[in-house]
Amino acid sequence: MATMEVAPDGDRMTVTMWGELDLGSRRLLPELYDLLTLSGTGLDLCLDAVGFCDCAGLNALLDLRTRAADEGKTVTVRSRGVAVERLLDLTGTRELFADSGRPESTPPPAAPAADPPEEDGQDLRAEVTQLRRALQTRPTIDLARGILMASFSLSPEAAWSVLVRTSQNTNTKLHHLAQDLVGTVRGTTLPEQVQQQLAAAVAGASRPGEPAASPTGAAVADGNRTTED
Repeated sequence: MATMEVAPDGDRMTVTMWGELDLGSRRLLPELYDLLTLSGTGLDLCLDAVGFCDCAGLNALLDLRTRAADEGKTVTVRSRGVAVERLLDLTGTRELFADSGRPESTPPPAAPAADPPEEDGQDLRAEVTQLRRALQTRPTIDLARGILMASFSLSPEAAWSVLVRTSQNTNTKLHHLAQDLVGTVRGTTLPEQVQQQLAAAVAGASRPGEPAASPTGAAVADGNRTTED
């Protein structure tokens, strides 16, 4: 998980991050939203010291940018390390965080590289496709994770583990499983095999000594009450 340091800079806030931008980075969003509200025109991110960044981390940055747009402000990436640079390039999102007046801390664009070998090019295209698909399916996966958290009193990490384990044990793509779980809110029922594996995963994710609810139907959180169809 990343940590951050904040410094006011005129009508903007400069946020320096280091560590890892991954799923756990979403815990920083409430504080970043507050900083965005306090700023006059938005946030400038310095990500030189971020050593790892995946689609979940990028998704958090995109959520921050969306909030900024809603407030009529901007979020720019003033500087970045190799991990962030690569992900922005692979997903085609670099321009979304571009600063119109490129600061000195951002290196100038590199000269075009020679075409990679055909095999490397195929691997790169496959990676780009996977990353873009992950960005497209992430909202559904996050919603399914929220349903599990509310229905079975799981932590975000435990709910993610339940999704991954059920996906592996049923040989179901993660985003397809997430879609099916979201569908239970509208009254659909999970296949019996998926119900069984989901129940086992929930039980395994529960704390020792605490009984786990059995997801035999469409479990829907309703305030503090959970109902099953």
